[in-house]
Amino acid sequence: MKKPTDDEKNIETNFRDKMTYGEYLQLDSILSSQKRLSDHHDEMLFIVIHQVSELWMKLILHEITAAKQAISDGDLQVSFKKLARVSQIQSQIIRAWDVLSTLTPSEYLEFRGELGNSSGFQSFQYRLIEFALGNKTDYILKIYEKDSKLSKELNEAYQEPSLYDISIKALQRGGFEISEVVLNRDVTQPYQHDQSVQDAWTTVYKNIDKYWDLYQLAEKLVDIEDSLQQWRFRHMKTVERIIGFKIGTGGSSGVNYLKQVLDQRFFPELWNLRTEL
Repeated sequence: MKKPTDDEKNIETNFRDKMTYGEYLQLDSILSSQKRLSDHHDEMLFIVIHQVSELWMKLILHEITAAKQAISDGDLQVSFKKLARVSQIQSQIIRAWDVLSTLTPSEYLEFRGELGNSSGFQSFQYRLIEFALGNKTDYILKIYEKDSKLSKELNEAYQEPSLYDISIKALQRGGFEISEVVLNRDVTQPYQHDQSVQDAWTTVYKNIDKYWDLYQLAEKLVDIEDSLQQWRFRHMKTVERIIGFKIGTGGSSGVNYLKQVLDQRFFPELWNLRTEL
């Protein structure tokens, strides 16, 4: 039996009465959750990629929730750390498409039928992220009526102001005149461009030193939307690469639907001002 080196002598090996790494992370439940419905080798790849992405989305929601609270409290510096972390997480999810794209059309066809009507379109965490960023669509809520607890969570998120709504309130607190129509708008509806918000952000970008915190907030928001659009683009191209223009398992038009959402804007004024400056 090999003896431990001097560097290894203090490593703990007796865990009869102590918590292990696996117990802390509950690896038994996590690593036993990859249940293939076919015997095809590549179904494991498909499951793991989507499960990992859902874990990253859970962390995104955790950070956005904290960022929204920090902005509401007027603590923009705290929100910057949370929002910067969201952007870094997004880069991980984007890279996941590179791994999934190693799945060929022939390989996917071997187990696609086992998915039934289940689809990434139904990801409730992705919907929560979209709601948090301001993309509200009520017909989506019907998908989740099967689970009353989940349905309640989504409906509550649907009623909450978005990250952008809260950021616009920060503009008002910063001394800018924001239209009452925007400040008192129905937050269950998708956000629409407003000139008072456009003027406020444009002033921020023309006076960076005076409005440094608001400028940083704006750039953090742009980072997040930029990364989301990159994620959507990689999603679309990966789907096109694997199934072409077939209808999605959940009934969507597949690639055509994914191309349409590339034109959606969450923070329109922050993009428009780049042309005006």
